Amino acid sequence: MTAAYTQCMRERRTARNQDPHQFMDSSRGERLQRVMADAGLASRRECEALILAGEVVVNGHLVNTLPAWVDPTTDDIRVGGTRLKPTEQHVYIVLFKPRGVVCTNSDPEGRPRAIDLIKHPLNTRLYCVGRLDLDSSGLLFLTNDGELANRLTHPRYEVHKGYEVVLGGSIDGDDLKSLEEGIYLPEREGAGSRTSRSELRLLKRDREKTTIYMELREGRNRQIRRMMQRVGHPVKKLRRVKFGPIQLKGLAVGEWRELMSAELRTLRRAAGLLPARPGHAPAASEKRTASSSRDSGKSAPIKATVHGAKAKGAGIELGAGARILAGAKERAIPKSAPLTRGAKATSTRSRSRTEDRAKTRHS
Repeated sequence: MTAAYTQCMRERRTARNQDPHQFMDSSRGERLQRVMADAGLASRRECEALILAGEVVVNGHLVNTLPAWVDPTTDDIRVGGTRLKPTEQHVYIVLFKPRGVVCTNSDPEGRPRAIDLIKHPLNTRLYCVGRLDLDSSGLLFLTNDGELANRLTHPRYEVHKGYEVVLGGSIDGDDLKSLEEGIYLPEREGAGSRTSRSELRLLKRDREKTTIYMELREGRNRQIRRMMQRVGHPVKKLRRVKFGPIQLKGLAVGEWRELMSAELRTLRRAAGLLPARPGHAPAASEKRTASSSRDSGKSAPIKATVHGAKAKGAGIELGAGARILAGAKERAIPKSAPLTRGAKATSTRSRSRTEDRAKTRHS
């Protein structure tokens, strides 16, 4: 399907190259299909199809060939007669928030703010996505993309957030089950309600403290601390280590970086802003562990990199690639086909007849 689509696009570009436009200079700005996709019109591939179909006009000129570059801040881009709204350049930051830092842009008490740690060259006004309280640390998003921020925080879209939590005392199995299934939390205004079901894993437990991993799909105010208080195990340390598909890796406390394009795509897909890839199961590659490789026998484990980790090569490391390839070739081109029982019997009879004829001629 992909090859047919690529060939179709190549033929359409060749056919339309007789009508060049004035937007073929790459120094003008960004690729037209990317500007359209960033504006939320459609996916980049669908935007390419709209351009090639003659639906896009830039500054009054029809643009129906690719590549094409535009300046989204000054050019008048119209798709199907409707002007594409100019948008400010979006910035997507992931920060390792330290404890003692607040996630608000205006703090009357004058405490350190998360936005004060970001020194971005565009000097864009950023907002925190999914706040962490003063005593919590970990992964924090900051962006000026309001639509994505809303999708990531609204309970309707169920973008999960993962936390490592250190509790006081040794928590028992009944309390862990109650936390996982959901417990009732009272609210200051109005009636309280039961928390939604969450994923919970026990990481470490001794007499003095318990460490768990907890994954939430809702974001109530100080939810984890209030839940633990209800079961009698106050939180000693809380750190967010995961937000949707993005993990807290490669950053020291207080450091920040911009999201990579691949990470942003997976984040948009998790928030429902991009369609899911058909037949794609991202968790499958991540579930290959050393134990499964030991069960299968001899091959080294296949390691899949995760977002935020350092990539090696194409992002996938095959420890036994040569053996896998050799085995595939062996299966595809066998050295010799084994004889069946009937074929073996026929071969034996033929050999005995030949020997009898030879004895008759000799006598």
